[in-house]
Amino acid sequence: MGIFTRIKEGLRKTRDAIFGRIDAMLKSFTKIDDDLFEELEEILVMGDVGINTSEKICEELKKRVKQQGITDPQEINRLLQEVISEMLRGDHELHVSTKPSVILVIGVNGVGKTTTIVRAAAIDQLQIWADRAGADIIKQNEGSDPAAVVFDSIASAKARGSDIIIADTAGRLHNKKNLMAELEKINRIINRELPDADKEVLLVLDATTGQNAVNQTKEFKTAAGITGIVLTKLDGTAKGGVVLAIKEELDVPVKYIGVGEQIDDLQPFEPDVFARALFGGEEPAVEETDEAEQEVQTEEDELRPSTADIWAQIDAEAAAEKENQPEEEEIKPTAEELEKQKEAERLEKEKRAEERKNRAKSKYNWSTTPAASSNADDDDWFESWKKGEEL
Repeated sequence: MGIFTRIKEGLRKTRDAIFGRIDAMLKSFTKIDDDLFEELEEILVMGDVGINTSEKICEELKKRVKQQGITDPQEINRLLQEVISEMLRGDHELHVSTKPSVILVIGVNGVGKTTTIVRAAAIDQLQIWADRAGADIIKQNEGSDPAAVVFDSIASAKARGSDIIIADTAGRLHNKKNLMAELEKINRIINRELPDADKEVLLVLDATTGQNAVNQTKEFKTAAGITGIVLTKLDGTAKGGVVLAIKEELDVPVKYIGVGEQIDDLQPFEPDVFARALFGGEEPAVEETDEAEQEVQTEEDELRPSTADIWAQIDAEAAAEKENQPEEEEIKPTAEELEKQKEAERLEKEKRAEERKNRAKSKYNWSTTPAASSNADDDDWFESWKKGEEL
């Protein structure tokens, strides 16, 4: 499946829910009037495009209809695709030209941050991918200061001459001040240790959250100075129109979109391709290439393993590595060590008995010898104490 086809399929739910309804609505009109634009705006708002963005789209459409003297309602589809494509244009490239450069990946829990970095989120598979790519992983124990981990990663990158540092941050709620302050601390560490490095702060958003993604972007933009958006899970929602609201209302470019969890389901964002796929258009014509070049490309495609083959190989490598790990030999203590252990246990027991005796003297004012007037309960206690039982 080609890249365009994959993106087009991933946007199917959004296309059916928004632009399929727009197409049906336009067919019900015989002329272009205010009623048409009111219905169009309503459909866009319901598709999570946002009120302000929907109004702006309709105003731009009215202007172009008047300028071009358009009277056929079906022409609105073409104009709408043009307007959306233009609205989405911007700086969609990753800027990582320095050595090292930093990519900080942030977002709330469950949006797909780790899956964005490497399409397998499991730590074992992540380690295998890093090994296969010749990359290093810097990590610390759970509960460690995230800023300290980033500091160690920067120090390691400087020492080893690494090209890019990708920091996978823990999920944090955009409305929790302490977590956002922690994110600001991470940013300060990066700016202090690598003041001249290129830095991309990518906010990963779950497209299924709709307008809530806009609210998240506002908060994270304030705390972390985000430079781009990665919009994930577009294949599972009809709310893909939120990409327009994010770009238009917050002026933050979308740099990648995720239409699945396979290796090639994370794609660089291209406004024209995105708009064409939204409207169910055909794949742009590919320029003709030299016949020999085409043959080489065909051979490469045939030799390239499928996604399933790659995952099967990774799982097999992980299983083989686990199976080949030598079992730890049981280390038996020597006779001398056993004797020392018994002596230590004896001394510890005597110590505990002495402590119990002292506690008993202090609490009950009893001597170590039972008095003649002791009752049965006292005698029972004393006998237990002599045997070293717990009080």
